[in-house]
Amino acid sequence: MTDGSQPPPSTEGAPADPAAALRAAVRAVESGERSAASFFTRPEPAPRRPTAPPRARGEGRVPAPGGVRAPVPEGLVELLARGGAPGELAGPVAAALGEGATAELADDPWRLLAVPGMLPAQADGFARALLGTACDPQDVRRGVALTGWLLERAALAGHTALESGALAESLAGQGVADPEETLRAAVEEGAVLVFQDTVAVPGEEETSPVRVLFGLDRCALAEESLADGLARLGGSAPAGAAPDAPGWAEAAAGAPTPSAGELITAVAAHTVVAHTGGEAARAEPAALVAAARSLGLRAYAAAHGPDGRERLARLLPEGEADAAVTVAGLLSGAEGPERDVEGALALDLLAVLDTPQLTVETAATLVESLPDGARLVLSGDPAVLGAAGPGQVLADVLACGAVPHLTSRTPDAGPVGELVSGIAIGELYQVAAPDREVVIVPAADAGEAVHRTVQLVTDSIPRAVGVPAGEVRVITVGHGGAAGTRVLNAALKERLNPGPGRFAGFDPGDQVAYSPAPGHTRPATVTGADAEGLRLTCPDGPVTVPRDQVARAVRHGWTITAHQAAGARWPAVVTVLPGDAVAALDRSWIYTAFSRAERHLSVVQGAGPALARAVAEPPAGARGTRLAALLRPQPVPGG
Repeated sequence: MTDGSQPPPSTEGAPADPAAALRAAVRAVESGERSAASFFTRPEPAPRRPTAPPRARGEGRVPAPGGVRAPVPEGLVELLARGGAPGELAGPVAAALGEGATAELADDPWRLLAVPGMLPAQADGFARALLGTACDPQDVRRGVALTGWLLERAALAGHTALESGALAESLAGQGVADPEETLRAAVEEGAVLVFQDTVAVPGEEETSPVRVLFGLDRCALAEESLADGLARLGGSAPAGAAPDAPGWAEAAAGAPTPSAGELITAVAAHTVVAHTGGEAARAEPAALVAAARSLGLRAYAAAHGPDGRERLARLLPEGEADAAVTVAGLLSGAEGPERDVEGALALDLLAVLDTPQLTVETAATLVESLPDGARLVLSGDPAVLGAAGPGQVLADVLACGAVPHLTSRTPDAGPVGELVSGIAIGELYQVAAPDREVVIVPAADAGEAVHRTVQLVTDSIPRAVGVPAGEVRVITVGHGGAAGTRVLNAALKERLNPGPGRFAGFDPGDQVAYSPAPGHTRPATVTGADAEGLRLTCPDGPVTVPRDQVARAVRHGWTITAHQAAGARWPAVVTVLPGDAVAALDRSWIYTAFSRAERHLSVVQGAGPALARAVAEPPAGARGTRLAALLRPQPVPGG
């Protein structure tokens, strides 16, 4: 939508380094020389032509749920055509902007950036086509739209807020000459929110520095709601058996492991508890739920996905499998208890496993659904990759220091468990594997990596380990590249389920990864197709994916990424580490990929010494969030 022939944005009269100017302004706020109010209040702007009426918070930003198509407003297709955009874009635009999309886009062409997947160059081309010579790269509307776009991209990467300096540099990189003015405009128009958070410095509470952050309203509201909800639960009297009831002590004494007993004791005394550990530690929340049910409490354990729910159910006593649910099923009402007259879930105790996979928005919704007095356990493995969306809920809860935290002392079993336990602390052990539980397969290049992977899945692992090819999952670094999911899935399909790909490249019997929403990938098998769409069988039942959503939501699934695999496990896993993907490797990725294996792990090793280096280096930097600061007890002035 842009021919690239436009001249670069004019910076006449602009500061030589706009990002530096904004950092100076922020330092003035932080030092007290300048008030936050003055920083975000600007002089009366020059007259601008009228804009569309302001939206209510969040209005027009949420796509139509469940695949329901938003109606296309009158005139939208014609407007898109005038701007050189395809008519097929009308549906996504309507879903992003709502029923007023035509008027809003005509008034502000850069609102096109609210559509997922849209790029600044495309929005700039659209604006030039509509506005002609009136199109100005320094138009405040462009800057405001870019600010929201940058924060949405940051949210996809896990951040709920960005520090002002980082956001200013990103705006400058998009040709914005005055980031400070742009951020003021974005705040005033309600496109983003601004915060001042105190950075915790132990022993220096009175002189702790202040940081200025910008974030989307949906992320800010979710973090504040989650913090309020955790404080509400933490301050309420526990429901059901009292903390000193003798049943708790008896249950702790009879727990299957010392760590399970400690968790039971902690939950008896506290309404909110954090719990961390590896795969073996999942038995501890399961023991807690069983103990609570034996005391008459309405107790449940929620996993991230169907695979985690089934693993949980196997850990519960016979007849108690209904206590294992998924987070999505619990919130939708498809699983677990009903809601009471006030809309809260009718339960007394909830243990949430796979907490690192929760976005802050999902966690806030979950906590809001709990009644006063409910006991809540936030459990998970802190070494795995985080949620595919904004927030780092478990890490922030641990960092705030306001919630009791128990670390499991139950080690993961076997050679795979020993290997991943070492990776978690930065050590790549050479483990003894007498029954071929861990196998390293060298690969000189990507072509050999693909060949070795297909050989392992279709022949070596079924023959030597006894795991059928259908129960082996391949994990690689990304979708592209010479050994990415696309290439590996094509090679595996040719061997495991050859066919012409009669429906958008898929055939009955194909293993696929179905992603109905970002961060929610479910393994499935293609059973057929008709005029309505592609028919799948998922672990929780049949699904029909509409024809126009297949390309976005369904990929072949013999090979997936580590992010897609988080929260699930398979009897055998082949992890592919091609040499051209070294830059994408870090400790969290390797830990997540290797720990998906239950019985057998094969590593197709093309990364050489870079593998050990990636394990030894600390995990990637933390996400930018506010939850820990919101949860942290605030010092009392003069106290």
